Amino acid sequence: MAQKNTNIIADVLARQEPHVLESWIKEQLEAPTHRSDLIKQAQLRSESTEFLRLMKQAVQSGNLTNIQGSEWKDTREMLSSLSRSRARQGFSPTETATFIFSLKQPIIAYLREAMSGASTEALLDEVWQITTLLDSLGLYTAEIYQQSRDEIIARQQAEMLELSTPVVKLWEGILALPLIGTLDSARTQVVMESLLQAIVDTSSSIAIIDITGVPTVDTLVSQHLLKTVAAARLMGAECIISGIRPQIAQTIVHLGVDLSQVATKASLSDAFILALQKTGRGIGINGRGTNGGPVGAPGAPRV
Repeated sequence: MAQKNTNIIADVLARQEPHVLESWIKEQLEAPTHRSDLIKQAQLRSESTEFLRLMKQAVQSGNLTNIQGSEWKDTREMLSSLSRSRARQGFSPTETATFIFSLKQPIIAYLREAMSGASTEALLDEVWQITTLLDSLGLYTAEIYQQSRDEIIARQQAEMLELSTPVVKLWEGILALPLIGTLDSARTQVVMESLLQAIVDTSSSIAIIDITGVPTVDTLVSQHLLKTVAAARLMGAECIISGIRPQIAQTIVHLGVDLSQVATKASLSDAFILALQKTGRGIGINGRGTNGGPVGAPGAPRV
């Protein structure tokens, strides 16, 4: 019975392929989910033609129950490529899956025509087989789409983390790392890697970690900061933490976090002045260096 049913479906696809294709394309163009702004009709036709050709070949193999079989390898690869492409283009999951589900009506219509003299039970068997097959292919398409979206989101999150943790070179040997937003384990890792790489690239000896934009400092955030400071120290750089607001200072004291081994300042400007002093530099006033001589004169630190 299964072999007989399989031959009927394969025969319909073989003999009616051009008609099925045109009916299918019409179904897609008239569907509420069709996105003419994202896909041209020529591309839709090309993708539909290729899929129907591959599906016909797979059906002729006799395997209509397991799309993970080797007979469906080319079809799966084509659907994977289509799903990933549409995920990148901005199609929704429903719009992507409709590519497969909209094929049901055209195939069933020509199946009924081919079996006009058959019993209702036989027709239902055929309809059940092709429906189950297309459902499996549609679910496979949706799964690949979701995987692609998850990959895109993960990549965007990683890029946002990198953009939200810029390391700025303030002066020769002095770096600044302004932090904005909440610090969690994943972001701390990015912060640490960015800072350590910048220390190596610039041979800096001072790194200012500014937490003015960090809304709250709890035990976890404090631990993350201390880990970053410790890692920088191992690279030969000293850290200064700036942006210690009164509320944050009270919180740190209340939590019992020990920052006694780390230099802290209330503002980034204060931290920068301290960093200049630690590197033997200073800020001149009215053209005078910190030792009283003109900036740039022998013995006067250049800033």
